[in-house]
Amino acid sequence: MLRENYPVVFLCEIMGVSKSGYYRWRGRRGTLNRYEQDRQLLTKLLMEQHKKHPSHGYHMLAKAVFEATGWVFSHNLAHKCCKQAGIRSKARKYTYKKAGEEHIEFPNQIKGNWNAPRPVEIVVSDMTIFKSNGRSWEWTLLVDTFNNEIIAHQATPIQGSTKPYYHCLEQLKLLAGKKNEERTPPVILHTGQGSVYSSQAFRQAHEHYNILRSMSRAGTPTDNAIIEAINGWIKEELFLDFGLATARNVPKLLEEYVHYYNFERPAAALGYKSPVQYKTELGF
Repeated sequence: MLRENYPVVFLCEIMGVSKSGYYRWRGRRGTLNRYEQDRQLLTKLLMEQHKKHPSHGYHMLAKAVFEATGWVFSHNLAHKCCKQAGIRSKARKYTYKKAGEEHIEFPNQIKGNWNAPRPVEIVVSDMTIFKSNGRSWEWTLLVDTFNNEIIAHQATPIQGSTKPYYHCLEQLKLLAGKKNEERTPPVILHTGQGSVYSSQAFRQAHEHYNILRSMSRAGTPTDNAIIEAINGWIKEELFLDFGLATARNVPKLLEEYVHYYNFERPAAALGYKSPVQYKTELGF
């Protein structure tokens, strides 16, 4: 070894370090410095949040750690910690589909412009199917694109039932009001071209109300990207984080989740505020 042939002072002079600095380094050799300790702790905290919410990505995990600890750190650091530890969201990724044809009676009024300046100006709706305890359920949602708040929803185990659609429509009619009343412009209700949404009965149910219909092109989920995305990751969250697959009371669980989603769950698109918090802070 070098120190057996040369004195420590001589070697320190060659390396440009002080003798005291060398001995301090040797004393802490094999132990983690403060930055390494912080990174190790952050990784542990991110892992704990990942176990609670396996559907969340690193942005949401970082936000959860901050809320729980008050620890300020960059999302870039959180990403590095998650990558090194193999922490990844278990939610499935979206695959692109080619656009289809416009609806004859209700063409797409949105065309990608989802920026609503106030609540209940652009509302989207869709139905999604899931299984719980081996039983299929159909869940219809109505979402306000202003803050992505779920303003109406209903689930049913009866396949093909139209009741959830009309339940959500009744809630929207209360918010939209009848035609020729003070409210202008009309509420845009954007949906897919499903059989219920396209039916004469559904159209007649709101024809006297201040509601303007809009539909995605056939087989084009990107035309209704907000509700399609929400449907996807909400189900992932319900299954992975809330135990929907084995729920004994599905309607109760969905009610509890919607309350959590609207009032508690931080959304990245809203500056990590909940939908209701976002709306309230803007004075609505």
